Amino acid sequence: MTTYTEEAAAAARVLAERTGVERHDVALVMGSGWLPAVDALGTTTAEVASTELPGFAPPAVAGHAGTIRSVRSGDRDLLVFLGRTHLYEGLGVRPVVHGVRTAAAAGCRAVVLTNGCGGLDPSWSPGTPVLISDHVNLTATSPIEGASFVDLTDLYSPRLRALCRSVDASLAEGVYAQFRGPHYETPAEVRMAGGLGASLVGMSTTLEAIAAREAGMEVLGLSLVTNLAAGISDSPLNHEEVLAAGKAAATRMGDLLAAVVPGI
Repeated sequence: MTTYTEEAAAAARVLAERTGVERHDVALVMGSGWLPAVDALGTTTAEVASTELPGFAPPAVAGHAGTIRSVRSGDRDLLVFLGRTHLYEGLGVRPVVHGVRTAAAAGCRAVVLTNGCGGLDPSWSPGTPVLISDHVNLTATSPIEGASFVDLTDLYSPRLRALCRSVDASLAEGVYAQFRGPHYETPAEVRMAGGLGASLVGMSTTLEAIAAREAGMEVLGLSLVTNLAAGISDSPLNHEEVLAAGKAAATRMGDLLAAVVPGI
């Protein structure tokens, strides 16, 4: 049976062949609502369908393109994942974190994980970016296999969060709670998450962050509040508002990422 490190290394080799870039510097995983911000990052030099690489599953969610771009930004080669595999797709944990592991195998020393999420703070209107300071993993699983006891203290890099605040001092911070999905959280579950210290809820990111730490990568997490969480707002939740909020905030998100990447 192929180990996940072998599978990631195989994908990284194909990626180098398809992009012409032997080693990339920084990876970015673009979540729901973030795709419109990608063009501000730099010049796209190559684009590859993720399914052309070993171990990648086709995208299953609207707003997730299922492609990987090699982007030149200043003196950096960025690896930009336009979409991700979610745990709720039923494929297991390995495909969820395969992109991050491939990025590490491709040379990336840091990863920026983005997502669209629900906010528990009523002052965070849709389109508000929030730095992830920590997380609560409510998926009842881990991407780590075997007796590998990885320390998750300061998982979300204080250095990179400070760098973001130097670019935009108005950025708030919050703790992100990941549920399995694909159903949205109930108001009671949102209250529970708040009681555990969370101020953001969503269906991605935490497993990727853990895998990135295991691989020795520095992690920056950025959430885009696309709606108020269930029970915070009386409005019913839907995926279309997630995409709309991302489109409306695209310029700010793109400018933020473009300004932060050179310092990573």
